[in-house]
Amino acid sequence: MDLMTQSLHEYLGSLHWEDDEVPPVVPLGLFFEGNDEEESIAPNQWGYGRPSIASLYNRFKEIAARPDVSDVYVGLHQEWCDPEYADTFPPAETVFIVTSADKSQVESWLTDLETDGVLQGWPHGKPKNAPVPAKGHQVYWISWD
Repeated sequence: MDLMTQSLHEYLGSLHWEDDEVPPVVPLGLFFEGNDEEESIAPNQWGYGRPSIASLYNRFKEIAARPDVSDVYVGLHQEWCDPEYADTFPPAETVFIVTSADKSQVESWLTDLETDGVLQGWPHGKPKNAPVPAKGHQVYWISWD
């Protein structure tokens, strides 16, 4: 296991998660930095329109750097804690963007990523480690299916 994967697993281990809880979110860099496992996010779309993991990371870093964006998180798949992923990046299914921008603006940032669209809120409920958005900010999420 490389250092970045180990850092991610240490972070996840510190959360004390239960199996029946909404899967956690992880900071953008913690999931993507050093991650070259193309099937760790949107595996059904890799090779069918979804850009490479490096391209996704670059785009989401650009979005995270915008003054109207407070955070970008990666939402893990419900099977994230399966022993199969003990030595690798756990599977993710969603990217969350916390921003004061409206939906149409967020959509414009994501053109050509072949997502299933932009929706607002937490699709399965708020993960316990997700911060409450600042006043005037909302959570948008994207996924690939």
